[in-house]
Amino acid sequence: MRQHTALRHRRVGYQSLHVLETAVYRGPHLYSRTPMIRLRLGLGLFELLPTSRLPDFPTQLLDQLPGLAEHGCSYGKPGGFVSRMREGTWLGHVAEHVALELQCIVGAKVSRGKTRSVRGLTGVYDVMYAYQDEEVGRLAGRFSLELLQSLLPPGLAPFDRLDRVAPTPLGHFDLGSAIEHLRALQAGRALGLTTASLVQEAECRGIPWSRTDNSSLIQFGYGKYQKRIRASCTSLTSEVATEIACDKQLTNKLLSEAGIPVPEGKIVSTGDEAIAAAIQIGFPVVAKPVDGNHGRGVNANLDDVDEVRWAFEQARREGEEVLVERHFSGNDYRILVIGGEVVAVAERSPAHVIGDGKSTIQGLIERENNDPRRGFGHEAPLTKIKVDDCLLHHLGRQNLGLSSVLARGQVVFLRPTANLSSGGTAVDRTEDIHPDNALVARRAAKIVGLDIAGIDFIAPDISRSIHHTGGGVIEVNAGPGFRMHLQPSEGRSRNVAGAALDLLFPAGAPSRIPIFAITGTNGKTTTAKMLAHILAGCGAKVGLTSSTGAYLDGERIIAGDCSGPKSARLVLRDPDIDVAVLETARGGILREGLGFDRCDFGCVLNIGTDHLGQCGIETLEDLAKVKSVVVEAVSDQGWSILNADDPLTAAMADVAGGQICYISLLAKSEWPAFLTEHVANGGRAVSCHGDAEDGCNITLYDGGQALFVANTIDFPATVGGLAAFNVQNAMAAVALAYSSGVSLPVIRSGLSTFRTTFEQSPGRLNILEAHGFKVIVDYAHNPDGLRALGQLVDKLRSRHRRAIGLVGIAGDRRNEDIRAMGALATSFFDKVVFKEDADRRGREAGEAASLLHEGARTMGAQSTDVSVVLSEEEAVDYCLRFALPDDLVVLTASDVGSVWRQVCAFAAAPLPMGSGSAARLERAG
Repeated sequence: MRQHTALRHRRVGYQSLHVLETAVYRGPHLYSRTPMIRLRLGLGLFELLPTSRLPDFPTQLLDQLPGLAEHGCSYGKPGGFVSRMREGTWLGHVAEHVALELQCIVGAKVSRGKTRSVRGLTGVYDVMYAYQDEEVGRLAGRFSLELLQSLLPPGLAPFDRLDRVAPTPLGHFDLGSAIEHLRALQAGRALGLTTASLVQEAECRGIPWSRTDNSSLIQFGYGKYQKRIRASCTSLTSEVATEIACDKQLTNKLLSEAGIPVPEGKIVSTGDEAIAAAIQIGFPVVAKPVDGNHGRGVNANLDDVDEVRWAFEQARREGEEVLVERHFSGNDYRILVIGGEVVAVAERSPAHVIGDGKSTIQGLIERENNDPRRGFGHEAPLTKIKVDDCLLHHLGRQNLGLSSVLARGQVVFLRPTANLSSGGTAVDRTEDIHPDNALVARRAAKIVGLDIAGIDFIAPDISRSIHHTGGGVIEVNAGPGFRMHLQPSEGRSRNVAGAALDLLFPAGAPSRIPIFAITGTNGKTTTAKMLAHILAGCGAKVGLTSSTGAYLDGERIIAGDCSGPKSARLVLRDPDIDVAVLETARGGILREGLGFDRCDFGCVLNIGTDHLGQCGIETLEDLAKVKSVVVEAVSDQGWSILNADDPLTAAMADVAGGQICYISLLAKSEWPAFLTEHVANGGRAVSCHGDAEDGCNITLYDGGQALFVANTIDFPATVGGLAAFNVQNAMAAVALAYSSGVSLPVIRSGLSTFRTTFEQSPGRLNILEAHGFKVIVDYAHNPDGLRALGQLVDKLRSRHRRAIGLVGIAGDRRNEDIRAMGALATSFFDKVVFKEDADRRGREAGEAASLLHEGARTMGAQSTDVSVVLSEEEAVDYCLRFALPDDLVVLTASDVGSVWRQVCAFAAAPLPMGSGSAARLERAG
């Protein structure tokens, strides 16, 4: 048995199972590419009691959920999970399998899960399992834990904080009630068969999709290539055509004028008008609502006045106007026309029962409804037969009732219409349709104007021309259901969803826009903006997400940090975007995964000491695993851009998707062996060679060739090549753009016109001359970022008298990181002012600044070199007033916009006396 040492690990102090936190991963994430729910579960005392020490538990659990016997688990074959329980496994692992099984019971197709112990926390596990619907998955997780609790030895505390998993408990746990609750939720949220078939077909074709509401509105594709559906109504479905199809009299008029056989009809508003119309048309007739659907309120073969009056009232319940039309004799067919072609034909029969010589009609209906293919609504191949006034009336017309006993083999139809939604059945007849009949159906769809149409067709025999047998079109339906063709009662299933997807995305038509995903500890925002600027120069409409906002075609539509998956999805759903450039931060990946299923180009710039100690990320190696999710999601045909100078980033080549392109600031003679070999074998890389003071030549290596890109002096963002971090960012932008097919001249032009102005890249090396001294505003918010900025300060020092630095760091960083920030500051600046963010992130006022000051003292800084001004606004003012001509003032800002406005206002203000040094000294005093 595994050993547990409380002295070496923190033990969570509670007596039983305890939900610590939950997360929902909607895209590729740290643990899998499959969407999953994660429950962080503390086992409490049960950490010491694996299932092998709970002898009755496995048997009781299998009695409740026998389907668990089919779970393969790590054995990869049925019975594997049962073996694991007999051998001894922990309850977190059991909860994972139960959550999956509960979802499967109610119809979700899920199987993937994993459970991992949480480092440093004894008895705490991350329980992860796949889901199809998020709400169903959450509730399955809750019921899984409640079921386990009910089977555990009595006398222990109940679950704590279950509110993190789902709503208030249902009371004493009853598995049957829980499953019914779960089934109802699944039925209410599951996609209908038509929509589900289209989604499944899209997945088979690699077309991305997303559900945009709680019903059946689905987006296929990204950006400008997107299409939408609601069931079988598509982006191509004309609203005018739909309105025509809904107006049955207008449809008949248009079809009749085109020579298509349709029944004569008349719209009526009263029962007397209905009778008069029937007499004029001639019995038998049909009565139906003008704008009805699914066969509701439709009654056919009405052969006397009383029947017409009754049928009128039935139709009137579904709409104000009623259509009375001639009854066509023959079989009822549904012909599905997609894109002008007949793709499926089904012969429909009304709901019916077949006698056995002893059962009543009521009993026969109940037996029929027990068919597992029958369900409620449209989620099952067939619909349960409902006993209502219409059914009873139809039986009465045949001198029958629910208590009637039918002779063996006697067939009794229960309804006048053959709609599946009222319990009817369907037989595939696609191969049987006569060419004349197919032509009539195609013309009917085209005349109405529908891209996808369900043609209701009456004929004695679909294999014979109606021009000889009689019959015709009785309705043209917009948004027809697919289920009778997907899962007919008899005959071959037809892939009608494939025909619909062919219409939306013809052969060779794209469904995806190029996606560039950029991550790393520092430089993400600048690299993303450089790349977006290059791509815009190609004429592309770029969707950009970054920590400064979300942008569509250069216009900021949302301010603030937009580097997470929600913003990525926003951009990908925009119909005008040609390409997406997505800054992808650590937090979003940990919170819910990526905002896309895969990307074409992924880039990891570096791995630095930021955000450690948060969300279970304790080491640089942990952080590297999070960042690697981006390049693991790169498609096989794509490119992964990796920083060869960063060992943790370079190592991602083992898991990255697509082809590899490295970037390196090292001279070629200093390249690591793997990079030298990569380039020698024709691999792609971007490097920089030369003297930084005179600018470096950025060189692209590809296919054994060395191609000159530009000198860094030509790129304003690099400050003449002195800002090494922006040289690296520019190289990453070069690699990404070139790998996407952008030519080097266009890349060169883009980077030569990209400047780190506040307007173009707020908070990223924004420079302003103010009264004879230079001010740099930068977001540098961690030790690595400050170190990179400090290296630029060192290179600029010869041009300035003093370097003054304003430094702060977010309060949620580790103490050692805050101290390191303070120590670094004293190595780069002659005068340091420490400040705090307005949001102290859980720390007391002055606490973070005190830690910064401690770090500065470790470097031997004197008190005259360091000041503390907690308010960022006051600290900025202090630095600006302290500065003298030829000084360099570096402001690391939290609220970048406010700081920049403050700097600009200071620069615009008149000097208080005279001009020059005297005035500045007066201010400093």
